[in-house]
Amino acid sequence: MNQEHLKKITTLRHQLHAHPELSMQEKETKTRLMAFLKENTKLELVDCGYWFYACYHCGRKSAEKIAFRADFDALPMEESIALSYASQNPGVSHKCGHDGHSAALAGMALELDEKGAGKDIYLIFQHGEEIGGGGEECARLIKEKGISQVYAFHNTSGYPEGSIILRKGTAQCASKGLTVCFQGVPSHASHPEEGRNPAQAVSKLALAIEKAVETTIEDRKIVLGTIVQIAVGSKNFGISASYGEISVTLRAERAQDMVHLEQQIRKAAEELARADDLTLSFEERDIFPDTVNDSACVEAVRRAAKESGFPVIDMPQPFRASEDFGYYLKQCPGAIFYIGNGEDYAPIHTSGFDFNDMLLETAVTMFWKLAGEA
Repeated sequence: MNQEHLKKITTLRHQLHAHPELSMQEKETKTRLMAFLKENTKLELVDCGYWFYACYHCGRKSAEKIAFRADFDALPMEESIALSYASQNPGVSHKCGHDGHSAALAGMALELDEKGAGKDIYLIFQHGEEIGGGGEECARLIKEKGISQVYAFHNTSGYPEGSIILRKGTAQCASKGLTVCFQGVPSHASHPEEGRNPAQAVSKLALAIEKAVETTIEDRKIVLGTIVQIAVGSKNFGISASYGEISVTLRAERAQDMVHLEQQIRKAAEELARADDLTLSFEERDIFPDTVNDSACVEAVRRAAKESGFPVIDMPQPFRASEDFGYYLKQCPGAIFYIGNGEDYAPIHTSGFDFNDMLLETAVTMFWKLAGEA
């Protein structure tokens, strides 16, 4: 990689880190990235509201079109490391490394602008990945532009620094946040029989969720129903509770298993609500599809890594964490791969994490090789 380009994107990464923004609020982040590309490249830039893309046109009408994607939102976590470029936004920080993902894709733009390519290359800068709010919208570009392949990377800890981690098939699990709401009738706490209290229904549903997970697991596949919150009534000792809810994260290696698990939970909730004469409602949020890599595209990543001299590791099981890049992979073949931060590097989403700048050149090199492979 051009070392001047590397210096520029490292500085850009630090600027992004210092000014993090939460999902669906990344206005300054988008503006900063677009300004960098406008100043340093001649690529076409298209503003799409919450997100944008850059495009290199090779000049041939029949040219193949491929895409690379990076996310740019941050997390609701305090900065906890004494960095010269530490977050200036209280309660928000880049503890997942999306600042590095976007800086690397900007590095790919610099390389394209300098060297050119024999294909049309789309660089998608995406918002809202952490809550599953951006991928589905941005993925529409795939069909709109007739893109034939799409790639992305994510940094990951617990693997040797600079190693390329691959998985064919499901690379990351599908997940969904589901809240089950029971509405009863309040009464004086001395006369609970005059009201309808949802506490028993909520408690029984918590046990039913555990049972539903056990009956859904087949063939040693990943299936999880993680209760994240239970709330019933208020701390008012004169009023019997009349409202209760339970929130659970559904997660599965196969999307159909998650659907089956949700059906069981909804059925159990309906029976409990009926038994205690409660009004029932459901809320959904943070919906992620399963991220399923195309086998041929994974092999393209493998070749790109070996040609670049990067060690390759095959991942035995999918990551449990979800990734909305799965929306893109439902539109065309592609793959997400992972670059190791280091075996003892702080994990993402923890207080000790900061994106490893050593990965920037690795990521750009991989993108560049894949642009030639596709």
